[in-house]
Amino acid sequence: MLSGEQLQRIARDTAASLTGVSNGRPFTPHLDVWKARGKVFLIVTDDDPDQQIITVKADPHHGDALRRDHESITRGRYLDKNHWISIGSGRGVTKRLIEDLVHSSYELVADHRASDYRSS
Repeated sequence: MLSGEQLQRIARDTAASLTGVSNGRPFTPHLDVWKARGKVFLIVTDDDPDQQIITVKADPHHGDALRRDHESITRGRYLDKNHWISIGSGRGVTKRLIEDLVHSSYELVADHRASDYRSS
């Protein structure tokens, strides 16, 4: 099982490998925020070593399924509860799952922006 620290490192490394991302702490020093085209796609929570989580955007149906299957995946801690999930260390939370969730969140943000341009 991944530790919270490993989970967060994998998420950060995955986000850093993506094209056109920025990273900062615009809300509080304890939230490491990753954006694509000005839209948040990943938040890494640094304020509590016992609660090392990440929060990503997810399709609501996929988020529901993940929460049913994984005890350590909950509704998003900081953002819209239907479109965001928070992931902590737990059974079934693997490196591959974290990488996939960060990539999917990034793509949801990129797709949303692209659809904004198409509808104008």
